[in-house]
Amino acid sequence: QVQLVESGGGLVQAGGSLRLSCADSGRTFSSYAMGWFRQAPGKEREFVAGISWSGAITYYTDSVKGRITISRNNSKNTVYLQMNSLKSEDTAVYYCAAKYYRGNYVYTSPPEYDYWGQGTQVTVSS
Repeated sequence: QVQLVESGGGLVQAGGSLRLSCADSGRTFSSYAMGWFRQAPGKEREFVAGISWSGAITYYTDSVKGRITISRNNSKNTVYLQMNSLKSEDTAVYYCAAKYYRGNYVYTSPPEYDYWGQGTQVTVSS
């Protein structure tokens, strides 16, 4: 069973940084590819970044490339999202998600993921 809990959200000024964490209380974290998604008010949930089960492969949506980094520590059952140079358009609820998959590919569509966290709010003030 996978249970994902996000933390690290908050209010930050434009240009600032935040690091989100997503911890899994289960025992099979390394069997899952992980993704971060976000959803702003009135908008659909969108892919932000993803990482393969081993951490060897990462993929980002174009709007965050160069500013946001996804990483994972399988010994700590945790995936991270380091966000730098934040912009007002980054304001959203951020969700982590897990997909049972040990291949070398990053999935970007929400329905392809099996488990979701409850989300953490990120607000960037301009």
